[in-house]
Amino acid sequence: MKRNVGKISNKIRKGKDEKILSFLAYTINGMVALFCLIPFVMVVSASFTSEDAITKYGFSLIPKEFSLKAYETVFKEPIVVLRAYGVTIGLTIVGTVIGLFMQVMTAYVLSRKEFEWRNKFSFFFYFTTLFNGGLVPYFILMNRVLGLKDNYLAMLLPLLFSVFNLLIMKSYIMGIPDSLIDAAKIDGCGEFGILCKVVIPLIKPAMATVGLFIALAYWNDWYSAMLFINKEKMYPLQYFLYQQVNNIEAYKRIIESGQVSGSVTSAMSLPTQSLKMALTVVVTGPIIFLYPFVQKYFVQGITIGAVKG
Repeated sequence: MKRNVGKISNKIRKGKDEKILSFLAYTINGMVALFCLIPFVMVVSASFTSEDAITKYGFSLIPKEFSLKAYETVFKEPIVVLRAYGVTIGLTIVGTVIGLFMQVMTAYVLSRKEFEWRNKFSFFFYFTTLFNGGLVPYFILMNRVLGLKDNYLAMLLPLLFSVFNLLIMKSYIMGIPDSLIDAAKIDGCGEFGILCKVVIPLIKPAMATVGLFIALAYWNDWYSAMLFINKEKMYPLQYFLYQQVNNIEAYKRIIESGQVSGSVTSAMSLPTQSLKMALTVVVTGPIIFLYPFVQKYFVQGITIGAVKG
């Protein structure tokens, strides 16, 4: 009888502890989420605020003076913006698909114990994370040796492969039981068939994680365009918007210096800060809508990859 009473009391105590821990966990996570959300809300608010209000009152959660001038500046030439969007979306889709396929194939080969040279190849890949040739050799290779000046490949090739993504993918694949692969071999399945029919269906969380990393890298890339692209019609979204900000700031400095006709008041009214916030919203919008669809796989892939590594 005493044992039963003790078990009941332990269950009651355990239930109370779980409720307290759950309350603390939800409270702390909610506060962290709120602190992460506030800066983004301020960015959105500032994008709809006039430049004069930002200069006078600073940034706030609610626009002091509502204005669409920043977005009017961004979409002054909508065809040009849509073309830049098209370039970025095309590079992101093509680069993500090809890069993800390369990462999976490489990780699968390096995870197989029967591959004799896997340690040598692994050292070759990991060594590149410690040293690189620098900017000048990289520019000469891309521009003069490969001849990729004003070529979409100049923005596609540099981000196709990442050793960090390879580590995540390899760690996940190594967690697959060897018995599954041995069973597929007994059934007469070749290496490529094992990869497509056995491995890939089991590594969807890792593929979602690595795919998101690759997509973000392509979506946020402007440096390659700055180095190798001179034609405006080939500008990706990031570099196009980056140039818009630079042009506005340069024009503002010229007006303030008195080199052209204009006043300091007109220079202050130019949407510099609000334009930056509007550009942030325009750039991050598609990624924010994409993330909820891969969030479950993203968290699972990161966690398992970290534990297995």
